[in-house]
Amino acid sequence: MLNYALKNIAQAVSILIGVISITFILMFIMPGDPARMMLGQRSDEESVRSIREELGLNKPVYTQYIIFMSKALRGDLGVSYITNRNVSKTILEKLPATAVLGFTAIFISFIIGVFAGVISALKQNSFLDFLSMSVALFGISVPQFVLALLAVFIFSATLGWFPIAGYITDGWNHLILPALALALRPMAITARITRSSMLDVMTKDYIRTARAKGLSEFKVIYKHALRNALNPVITAASSSLAATLGGVFFIEYIFNWPGIGLLAMDSIMKLDFPMIQGTVMFSAVIFVLINLLVDIMYALLDPKVKIS
Repeated sequence: MLNYALKNIAQAVSILIGVISITFILMFIMPGDPARMMLGQRSDEESVRSIREELGLNKPVYTQYIIFMSKALRGDLGVSYITNRNVSKTILEKLPATAVLGFTAIFISFIIGVFAGVISALKQNSFLDFLSMSVALFGISVPQFVLALLAVFIFSATLGWFPIAGYITDGWNHLILPALALALRPMAITARITRSSMLDVMTKDYIRTARAKGLSEFKVIYKHALRNALNPVITAASSSLAATLGGVFFIEYIFNWPGIGLLAMDSIMKLDFPMIQGTVMFSAVIFVLINLLVDIMYALLDPKVKIS
């Protein structure tokens, strides 16, 4: 088990180094001069040169990369060009809002997705099966930002059931629409995979043996079938996490949710390079760490995985 964990940790570190390198390249790909952006477009050349020297932008690219990499590994993501605030501290201030939205969406998607998948498998080819899989197909097919806009139009602008924008400090009802809009896609994926896995497990010999022993149907489903069917579901949950992390940027922007996603979108609009790089790197770190934990959890749950 230790070797397996170390192997996955090494892969995670290499991915993070790659992400940090890509975010550094963003500085040279994106248009605009950071020094001129800080001083304004009408600033004189002498002031621009002074700021470029202060920021180290006049140094060779490889030197800038080494400095950037060393600071990033220490958690120093620089200072915002727009607000002149520390990027790391700003991201950490926005983290609780994103965590509330993200964990709520993941919880909703897993609970409802597994429940819908189990019901569909047990009621195969019934109306409930058709309904849940139709909703799942809709959730997979429609982009999350489109779902968010539809939710705002129907439930806020038309019906007036929920507020259009805001944060939980103004009431917990502000969380419902963004959480559901963010949860629908991973919920749909979870439901479809749970159904497929349950249908496969229900045909196994140990399920027939459990029923032959006289166990109740609930124990057969919960203790034997669902437990073995959850392994691919957990793997799928980690895969759908990319969609959840990617979707949170648009969801927070649409609902004006004061998290990292809204911070990133505002930074992109203003070409605030350090803040863009910081939000991208932070999201990548969270994504890699969660996938690492899921891989280790999957190995612990599934005895068929060979630990070497």
